[in-house]
Amino acid sequence: MKKIAKSQLNEFIARLMKSYAVYGPVEEEGIVSFRRLTAPEEIRLDYQNSKKPPKEAFFPQTETMFRYEMGKGRISLESTEEVEEERVLFGARPCDVRALELLDLVFDAPDYKDLYYINKREKTTIVALGCNSPLSTCFCTSFEGGPFTKEGADLFLTDIGDWYLAEALTPKGERLLDEELFQEATKADVRAAAKVEKEALAKMAPPLELDGLKEKLDTMIDSPFWDRLHEKCLGCGVCTFLCPTCHCFDIVDEALNSKGERVRNWDSCMFPIYTLEASGHNPRPSGRERWRQRLMHKFDYFVANYGRFLCVGCGRCVINCPVNLDIRKVIADVMAF
Repeated sequence: MKKIAKSQLNEFIARLMKSYAVYGPVEEEGIVSFRRLTAPEEIRLDYQNSKKPPKEAFFPQTETMFRYEMGKGRISLESTEEVEEERVLFGARPCDVRALELLDLVFDAPDYKDLYYINKREKTTIVALGCNSPLSTCFCTSFEGGPFTKEGADLFLTDIGDWYLAEALTPKGERLLDEELFQEATKADVRAAAKVEKEALAKMAPPLELDGLKEKLDTMIDSPFWDRLHEKCLGCGVCTFLCPTCHCFDIVDEALNSKGERVRNWDSCMFPIYTLEASGHNPRPSGRERWRQRLMHKFDYFVANYGRFLCVGCGRCVINCPVNLDIRKVIADVMAF
């Protein structure tokens, strides 16, 4: 176990930036989101939860898949799947790190490999940061997580005042521990970290009751439950766009004259056009069907396919919904229906 003084953090990041493309939480116009750092001073580690999840470092909101040019009876293609730089994702919260493991099940499945996502994942070392002060909207403990869950991280940091306790969990994480900047942690440091973790867990609300949720949803496809649920939903899609596990996308060709590129963009099951067919038929014509799909996907279909809920309890959809549609209450209402 090592530790690094907070006063030396910028120097540590500056050294990382010499060998890695470093992505971290940055505040712009009052909003914290993850992007590539251009200077160590940009990083902000005192945030509670970023507005946008760091999944964008692996699954960008807009991503060029390949470029093409047509001419003289031939088409030339230039793929963009390769990732040449080694990368570090710095300061991700435990819930967002666990969300990446759920996305792995989709984009790195045995039969279907998304190289754009996989190449970024393989080139990235993840430095996670424990949550000393969980928000009231956080419910990660409902999904076998917690403010200090280390699953999926390569290096885990715990804020213990003037220092960060640093625990390397993988060889990739071990390589980041610069001997000039990191010191051996003392027993007092380890006790301080345990105290911080205990206090953070005490701030969490009791876990949601999820036993039998999938089985309950299995019986509710045609239930009148959905008739009222969606009524105040605006269909804005903020719950899906800010979710660290949602992964719907659309693919379009953007071309001018003989040149163009194929682009993948985030999409949302909450949008009417998402399932609109060329014939004009839409199998999800109203918010009723779209809200049912969102809930079913996260807590029924994904469980059937992968054995896990497609939620990490980050609370972004709770805190950012403009009409206060709280998914925690929705789950409780399903269980009580």
